[in-house]
Amino acid sequence: QVHLVESGGELVQIGGSLRLSCAASGRISSHALGWWRQAPGKEREFVAVINWSGSIRDYADSVKGRFTISRDNAKNTVYLQMNNLNPADTAVYYCNRHNTRKFTWGQGTQVTVFS
Repeated sequence: QVHLVESGGELVQIGGSLRLSCAASGRISSHALGWWRQAPGKEREFVAVINWSGSIRDYADSVKGRFTISRDNAKNTVYLQMNNLNPADTAVYYCNRHNTRKFTWGQGTQVTVFS
């Protein structure tokens, strides 16, 4: 079983940037990976996905043009570069396999955007 550890979340001002990381305990190079987020009182929602090679990426409309997903298969790590952050981006961010058969969810990393 692969374990996921997200990091990089913090308090950031409107318009700021953050880079989130998600380190996997096992080999994930053959899997499409994604980021999701969950704001207080809301359901978890899809943010971004990247295929196994990094050649195909897709994003939720709400983050297109601001967020970039990437991966380093040698490090078993997936990243989420977030720019021009706004309060609507405040949430706990999670990574996982982009598949109906998910890995066990990690603890997530909290991103809070303030004015």
